[in-house]
Amino acid sequence: MATPFVQGHLRDEPLIFTVRTACGHCGEPIEIEIDRDLHCRVLSGGPEPLIFVPLVDFAQLADPSIIDAF
Repeated sequence: MATPFVQGHLRDEPLIFTVRTACGHCGEPIEIEIDRDLHCRVLSGGPEPLIFVPLVDFAQLADPSIIDAF
């Protein structure tokens, strides 16, 4: 199954998904909403968490899997 980002672009639909996780430091629950254009919005969890999306240069990727690059 394709990720929501890919499906949103293929269908030209505004797909959004919610990540429910917890702070690695204090354990407080965090909800983050992400749309197909990778815009993020914190729904709950106190202050804005520091989040990032790593960029991978696929032309130079020597690892056997994209997961290994992270």
